[in-house]
Amino acid sequence: MSKAVALIIVLFLGLFSGHCYGQLRVGFYKGIKCGQKDVEGVVREVVKSWRFTKDKTIAAALLRMQFHDCFVNGCDASILLDGNNSEKKAGANKSVRGYELIDAIKQALDTECQGAEVSCADIISLATRDAVLLSGGKWYNAETGRRDGSVSLASNVNLPGPSISVSDSINVFASKGLNATDMVYLLGGHTVGTAHCSNFQDRLYNYKKTGGPDPTMNKLMLSSLRMQCPKSSNFDNSVPLDMGTPSVVDNSFYQQIKWGNGVLEIDQQIALDPLTNKTVDSIVKGSDFYTKFGEAMVKLGKVEVLIGTQGEVRKSCRVVNNKNPFILF
Repeated sequence: MSKAVALIIVLFLGLFSGHCYGQLRVGFYKGIKCGQKDVEGVVREVVKSWRFTKDKTIAAALLRMQFHDCFVNGCDASILLDGNNSEKKAGANKSVRGYELIDAIKQALDTECQGAEVSCADIISLATRDAVLLSGGKWYNAETGRRDGSVSLASNVNLPGPSISVSDSINVFASKGLNATDMVYLLGGHTVGTAHCSNFQDRLYNYKKTGGPDPTMNKLMLSSLRMQCPKSSNFDNSVPLDMGTPSVVDNSFYQQIKWGNGVLEIDQQIALDPLTNKTVDSIVKGSDFYTKFGEAMVKLGKVEVLIGTQGEVRKSCRVVNNKNPFILF
């Protein structure tokens, strides 16, 4: 056999091996044994235990964590890094939670899959998929092979706010390689989400400085939200973003916003704006929400990833491996 032919065979086989550096793929960690389980099995077991014994709302937390991570420097787990000026300290991230679960998964992988290097960025993606499944959603094949970043700065956090217009939101998502349809499906993660009153209180009392409520809000919804979010209150209460099935990953969220029950302005507007309302209609009438939602999550997980020899695989998800004092946090 000539050297040229041998090289072609090696390259061909490499395309189908578990570790295929240079790209994301399903089953990147395939072949790594963790006792009777594999890497993804260990992640799933920890998420399942966490959801049923500690936090039934963990799906909402992880969906938010993945979105906030991927939209700042890409899906590189920079949101997990501790530091006085890290992304965690940004106002938009102060209510992000789930960090302890990621730590528990990392520890379990270190214990059960000795010697295996599993990136924190991949842990976020896998854990989110498993939490969605455990909360009524459907399985989707989360791709893996990401590497972890080393830069985490609060000043880099510039996430779209709850009052952003549909057109501006589409532009923000487009800057991350995601289209308007992806955006509508990803906002469907709000089906298990909550929001503090301060994020939408203007819609209840002084919408766009009119002195009155947002006219697009359902009147019964308005009355209910005013009770939960009084005009003068010392507490910033939280309310579910899906008034139908607030703890289940399903398409109820879209039916709610069709009825005028969107809590956040952007949620309500995607059901009204001509740029997105047909997509919302098709989700309400169709039966492929779970498939399309999974596809959108996979696309989100590809945003500006580090692969191959880029970045690193952190030993602790909270700190970089190289404690170079010139790396900023």
